[in-house]
Amino acid sequence: MLRRCGFVVALIIASLAAFDASALERRVAFVIGNSDYREISALKNPAKDVADVSDTFRQAGFEVFVASNLTKLQFEDQFRNYLAAVDGADIAVVYYSGHGFQIGGENFLIPVDASLKQPADVEVQAIKLNDVLQQMRSKSKIQVIILDACRNNPFPRKDYWLRDQLVVASGAGLAQVRSSLNTLIAFATEPGAVAYDGAGDLSPFSSAFARRALAPNQEIRTVMSAVRRDVVEATKGLQVPWENSSLVDDVVLMRRSSRPSLPPVLEKVVLSGAGPINLDLPEPVEIDGGTVTVSIERPPTLGRLMLDGKVVEAGEQIQGKDLPRLQMDVPKGIGATEEMDMLAYAARDNWGGEARGMLVFRIKSGEGPQGEQVMASLEAEQKQQVLERGIHITGAAEAIENREIDIPVGVGPIPLKLNFPTQDPAVSLKVASYPATGTLSLPDRILSPDSSLMADEVDRLRYEPQIGAGKTVEVAFEIRAGSAASKPATMKLSPAVDPCDSAAGEPLDLQGVVPGLLPNEIGTDAVKLCEAAVKAYPDVPRFRYELGRALLAARKVDQARKAIQQAADRGHVRAVFELGYLYATGTGVPVDRKQANTFYAAAADKGDPYGMTSWGRALFNGYGVERDTAKGLDLLLKAAAMGHTYAMNDLGAIFTEGRNGVTADQARAVAFLAAGVERQDMYSMNLLARNYLSGAGVEKNPKTAVALFQKATELGQPYAPGNLARMYRDSVGVERNPAEAQRLFEMATMRGDPSGAFDRAVLEMEKGEKADQVTAVRFLAFAAALDTRNQLPEARTNLAKFGTKVKTTALKQLRQELRSKVPASGSLDSQLVGAARRVWEEANPRRDVF
Repeated sequence: MLRRCGFVVALIIASLAAFDASALERRVAFVIGNSDYREISALKNPAKDVADVSDTFRQAGFEVFVASNLTKLQFEDQFRNYLAAVDGADIAVVYYSGHGFQIGGENFLIPVDASLKQPADVEVQAIKLNDVLQQMRSKSKIQVIILDACRNNPFPRKDYWLRDQLVVASGAGLAQVRSSLNTLIAFATEPGAVAYDGAGDLSPFSSAFARRALAPNQEIRTVMSAVRRDVVEATKGLQVPWENSSLVDDVVLMRRSSRPSLPPVLEKVVLSGAGPINLDLPEPVEIDGGTVTVSIERPPTLGRLMLDGKVVEAGEQIQGKDLPRLQMDVPKGIGATEEMDMLAYAARDNWGGEARGMLVFRIKSGEGPQGEQVMASLEAEQKQQVLERGIHITGAAEAIENREIDIPVGVGPIPLKLNFPTQDPAVSLKVASYPATGTLSLPDRILSPDSSLMADEVDRLRYEPQIGAGKTVEVAFEIRAGSAASKPATMKLSPAVDPCDSAAGEPLDLQGVVPGLLPNEIGTDAVKLCEAAVKAYPDVPRFRYELGRALLAARKVDQARKAIQQAADRGHVRAVFELGYLYATGTGVPVDRKQANTFYAAAADKGDPYGMTSWGRALFNGYGVERDTAKGLDLLLKAAAMGHTYAMNDLGAIFTEGRNGVTADQARAVAFLAAGVERQDMYSMNLLARNYLSGAGVEKNPKTAVALFQKATELGQPYAPGNLARMYRDSVGVERNPAEAQRLFEMATMRGDPSGAFDRAVLEMEKGEKADQVTAVRFLAFAAALDTRNQLPEARTNLAKFGTKVKTTALKQLRQELRSKVPASGSLDSQLVGAARRVWEEANPRRDVF
């Protein structure tokens, strides 16, 4: 039976403890393969490319996001999840295989649903490579983009809008990209040239990359040189991969610095004259996968070391899996008095890692009755050891098998707390099935699909779910211990979104984990839920920001501002934007457009689409800052490219009217508004409906306008009810229905539309003698109260025409609807308008609505 040699082991462990493991690198890859295009020819390779390349990155210890056949909307959603995961990462990688081409020196990646039939389509249907790079740059230390997408423009149309110019797509392949510091951009072929699909399942480039990237401890520029040689050879010089690099740090994809795991010093009693005796040495465990070779450094001198009946000499090498089958044959006559001998060996993996082991022999005589007693005792110990290891393996399997664990999303790696029942050094776990999403790790290393771990490491096992992946994943292990039969064990890990995220997460938050809610959708329980999240995860700034949102919804403005400031101080970018919004709207602070712009600019610099939109809007229009139309337009286009519908709506208005020197283009406006509608934005629906009503940029179609106004109304848009009411009032696209018009005008009033309130008053006044004058006064008062920009002076003008008696009655009704008293001061008209405002605010207690 083997025993650890305690004193020597303690010395070795003490010496190893002097070396600190380097901090884990956070490395995240997004692998995309687009094959099944709807409007252009399909590509045969990307689907297989994405499978092999994603496996390569998993083997290298990356968290891997994998996507195939992405539409534009799907890309936006998955890229946002990727950006949330890559926040603060050491290395961010995007690998793209699919259609891609250049327009005017700008490179575009093409989603599978792109049609690119109109000049504005490239802005709303394609993905600008430079936007992807800038987002990665704002999040990570090192950026790597690998493109197997250098193809010609396959679409019939060749001229497209880029910012303020109509540009013709004339160049072949992709254009060269200027990389900023610590960035590498690799192309399947040189700039301006076209990549080939090749004859196999993989493209020549992806095939070479998937193979070469697995070379251990090779810097990426060395890897790409090898890829280039392979592709040139495979294509007979027709395709030459290319890269732009500004890396100042080494990037090693397949980093391997571990060594085989084995007990350093063991002890065993061996009998002389008993023939070959099994040494039962544990098999070396390669924790990163691969194979292990054992070199016999010093064989025993008092006997022969045997394997399969043959003597093993000094310097001889055997396979790691054969180490447990080594035997020792000590001839008779040795050990009459106990003697000591030793075996020294080294285990080396194919990554260059090395571990040394030693077996100390206590040799006793196996002759005579005393020898028989020792032999019987050893055989009993051996049987007991086998029995104990079988029990250990069974207990270990039971600790894992059928476990179902909920793991919170977006709070870092979570310990699984398996309470593993053994720390037997002979017990190891080989990963048999790696989770489809997310990352398994130990505090000192990321596990890959080929990894193993020792029994004493299991209780430190952690899992971090992938953001956006809601499905339960399975993790399977093969549990082994020496010659005992191995056992499989499988557990299930379920990503669990924190209730705070569900209650107060925000749309397009690049550090968020959920699609998010609009401010008016936040419920009354959000504050309590987010307070609990902040207490549980004080180092996660997202929860402080979401607590701030919840407090704002509860109208606890001072507390909200404090929570938002804390989140911003801890690095939450959307919180920086929100501070700007508080200053822009005067929520809890004096209105300060200049201060708001400072926060907007800071958020925009960090890639936040809300920040880009607000800062872009300020620059374009000169709100609190010197006007810079070009920069403002560029920021709005970038925000729209990320799926921010507010930016799309701004661009729709700019191109509809032709503002600040930007050429009016109704069709371009419609393209952005249609993109907003596709993303279910109620404001885009309302605006596009107006285009269909007037025929601006589209064929006039009142019925389509009605449908869009109706949908926007259902979603809560404030102005759509009034627009739809006018169609019922005037019989445009629908049959005339004064009662429905009246209902919709009243709905518009309660949503804050002053024009809707005014038109409801007019509708009443047009009834002549049947008019309810009190109702008319009431809605005129609402119209004036809601007209905060003084764009509807006729509301006050018409209000002034009514008599004192009617106004007094209307004022009394309004005051009866209030929960608190309003002091009677000022003119009767002023009191009416003030009471109407208070009634409306009490009915709409959300600062984001008014």
